[in-house]
Amino acid sequence: MSDNPYAPYGDTSYGGYGQQSTTPAAPSGGAAPRQPAPGPAPGAALQGFGGTPAPAAADLVKDTTTAQFPADVIQESRNQPVLVDFWAPWCGPCKQLTPILERAVAAAGGRVKLVKMNIDEHPAIAGQLGVQSIPAVFAFVGGQPVDGFMGALPESEVKAFIDRITQGQGGGQGDPLAQAMEQANQLLADGDLGGAAQVFGAVLQHETGHAGATGGLAECYLATGDAARAKALVEQFDAASDGKADDPALEAVRTKLKLAEEIAQLGDPVTLQQRIESNPDDHRARYDLALIAQARGDRQTAAGHLLEIIRRDRGFDDDAARTKLLEFFQAWGPTDPATKDARRRLSGLLFS
Repeated sequence: MSDNPYAPYGDTSYGGYGQQSTTPAAPSGGAAPRQPAPGPAPGAALQGFGGTPAPAAADLVKDTTTAQFPADVIQESRNQPVLVDFWAPWCGPCKQLTPILERAVAAAGGRVKLVKMNIDEHPAIAGQLGVQSIPAVFAFVGGQPVDGFMGALPESEVKAFIDRITQGQGGGQGDPLAQAMEQANQLLADGDLGGAAQVFGAVLQHETGHAGATGGLAECYLATGDAARAKALVEQFDAASDGKADDPALEAVRTKLKLAEEIAQLGDPVTLQQRIESNPDDHRARYDLALIAQARGDRQTAAGHLLEIIRRDRGFDDDAARTKLLEFFQAWGPTDPATKDARRRLSGLLFS
C-alpha cells in the first residue's frame, strides 16, 4: 500500500461512493464502479503543509483601481497570468486568503502576478464579472478571465491553482492532498465515478470535513442521478460547518440542485422554440430554452441562448440572463471548456 494518506485504499470497500465518517453510506446494489484508471498514485508523504515561502516581491503584487484595471490586468495578462483578488476591509476570509495568495505568488517566482481590488472602493469590475461573494479570485490570461475560485482556500490548493494556470512549471510536486484532489477531479471528469469517489473518500478519511472532497463526492452522486443523496451530503456538511463553507465544488453542487428544481417547472421545448422563431425578442422563451438545454447537458446551446439575450437586451428581467449564466459557470466549474468559451464571449460583450 502507498504511504500517501490520500491514495486509494486497495484493501478497503467504500460501498460505491466512499463510506467514511462524515458522509451517508452509498447506495448498495447495481453495477460495481469500475476501478480507477492506472497510473502513478499521488506523492508518498505529507509534505508542503505549513511551510512559509519568501514574502511576495513588490513588483509581483499591487493594488488596482477601476481606471487602472485594463492596464494592470487586461494588458499585463498578455505577458503572464494575473490573479485578481476581489476583497473588502470588512471581510474576514479575505484577510485570511490575501497573505496566502501573496506567499504563493512569491513562491511561483514570477510565473504569475497578483492584483488586489477593494470592491468597496471599486465595485464596477466585480459587478461586471458577477462576483456575488468574497473573497473571489479570477485568473486572467491573454486578456481574458480563464479560471477562478471563491472562498479562502488552503495554501496547498492555492498553489495547485497557480500551477494549473501556469501549466505546472515548477512547484506543487510535493503536496499529496493537492495531487489527490487533482487525480480525483480528473477521474470524475473522465467519467470514472467509482475511482473518483474512492479518492475523494480517502481524502475525507484523512481530513474529515474537507470541503472540496465533500463537493466532489456529492458530484459523484449527482452523476448517477441520486440528487437526494447529494443534497443530504451537502446539507450535512453545511450543518457541521455552521454554513460557513464557501468552496467552489460545493457551490457547484448547490447550484446544480437549484437548477434541477427550476427545470422541473419548465414548459414544452418545441413550443418555446416556435415562439423565438416567430419572435426573436421573446426573451422569456429563449431563457427557458437555455434552462432546458442545461438540463439536457447541452452547455453550448444553454450559454448561447443566454448570451444572445444579453446581446439583445442586457436589462431583461433585471439582468436575469447574465445572472443565470454565472450560475451555470458555477455548476460547470471554472475549467470546463463551455465555461471558458462562454466567459470569454461574455467578457467581449461586457468590455467591448
